Amino acid sequence: MGISAFGIDLGSGNIKIYNANDDSFFMEKNMIAIEGRDTLFAYGDSAFDMYEKAPDNIHVSYPVVNGVIADIRNMDTLVHYFINDLSRGSIRPADYYVAVPTAVTEVERRAFYDLIRDSNVKARRIYIVEKAIADGLGMDIDVMTSQGVLVVNVGYDTTEISLLSLGGIVLSRLIKVGGLKFDEAIKAAVRREYSLVIGSKTSEKLKIAMRDVEELGKNAVVYGRDIVMGLPVEKEISTALVYESLIEHYEVIIDNIRQILERTPPELGADVYRNGIFLSGGACLVGHLAEMISRSTGLKVNISDEPIATVVKGLSSIIREERYDPLAFAVENGK
Repeated sequence: MGISAFGIDLGSGNIKIYNANDDSFFMEKNMIAIEGRDTLFAYGDSAFDMYEKAPDNIHVSYPVVNGVIADIRNMDTLVHYFINDLSRGSIRPADYYVAVPTAVTEVERRAFYDLIRDSNVKARRIYIVEKAIADGLGMDIDVMTSQGVLVVNVGYDTTEISLLSLGGIVLSRLIKVGGLKFDEAIKAAVRREYSLVIGSKTSEKLKIAMRDVEELGKNAVVYGRDIVMGLPVEKEISTALVYESLIEHYEVIIDNIRQILERTPPELGADVYRNGIFLSGGACLVGHLAEMISRSTGLKVNISDEPIATVVKGLSSIIREERYDPLAFAVENGK
């Protein structure tokens, strides 16, 4: 029998949960489908399958927006159902470790605690963990030492840039640029250049496939609606166009990294120069982003083996290893 605890990373695009009882990881789309006013129709990957395909009476949405909980009621429902699934229909008392972005307000931070408390998952104790700290741990960085570590997490809605040292966060910045903005830029470029309307899912697939397609020296094939004829069509899309549409957003991320670097104390800056930048998050693998960051900053870029899961892997280390206990802050009665 393992430890009775769960680690939760509420990403805007995907929810990642570590179950300490059987030492397993779980990931599904952080999405819910509601029929009518309040009837749960689907959740997780099943809800995502319906996205952009559901009739008007079924509302499909992401409860987390820009890294914070925008729809607490639906998020309560999602957490309860996911934990119930992981508990095989029998939820038992457990401790909960929740990753929270650093650059959010106290009200937004409190919402993460309220979520676990109110979602009927029999929480014994609720711990808050700085997301960037868990991120660093998930990339096998010893965040407890005095070395300076620069972690850049490129998520679905946001990018969090954090300078870590001695188990704490020296500098942090959260910007509203991530995979969703990349998808929207691709959709706009395809519409402008090819008079083709594509959905968000198609745009996301194009973004993910870009690197492989480019290596093969081919164009990407997508399906959409021709604006002129109004009919469904298949078209080849240039990978160069996709990359060009993303440069503006890449530059926003790079500008913010540079601003953090400019404010970094000299001794920690020397560590960052030696170690490079650590890149994580589901959107960090998008074509040429790592190369552009490296070229613009003059620093090497280290990419996680499983960039989408680094935070939840870090939470698992905090749950399992006593030496990381100081990194989790117990929340009592919402304080």
